[in-house]
Amino acid sequence: MRIREATTADLPALVALLQRVVPLMQAAGNFQWDATYPNETVFGNDIAKKQLWVADIDGQIAGVAAITTDQDAEYAQVGWDITETAIVTHRLAVDPAYQGRGVGKALLQQADEVARQRGIAILRIDTNTQNQVTQRLFPALGYVYAGEIDLAFRPGLRFFCYEKRLSAPS
Repeated sequence: MRIREATTADLPALVALLQRVVPLMQAAGNFQWDATYPNETVFGNDIAKKQLWVADIDGQIAGVAAITTDQDAEYAQVGWDITETAIVTHRLAVDPAYQGRGVGKALLQQADEVARQRGIAILRIDTNTQNQVTQRLFPALGYVYAGEIDLAFRPGLRFFCYEKRLSAPS
């Protein structure tokens, strides 16, 4: 598995990944994503900002994550100082064909690496309250539960927030 920055050539595969992931999420009661979000335009914007990463296994896109510094204003609901620079992972998804192979973990480890390269000690992430997989994954990778919020752009849904602090280099 190779973690690399996404390119515009990856967009068709990313759209296809969404078409496989979203129905499974919704069948599990997780309505965080739908036919309108995320989409090709969102991923294209992430690529233009050089903040979209993919897990590539034998030339196939096995997973995706936007590794950004974009914090939703609602993060303040859990007491976070959103003026602090943090690496925030958004739009994390693993193709169903590759689940259980460490793809999500590898993408979140890339977020750690980006944070270290930029000298940022705080990582943040949120997930729909119905997403049981990420609620197990995030704590296993050192993220600490911070509280529950709503997000204006996803009305009617609730989200759990997690934060990880990297230790200073010794």
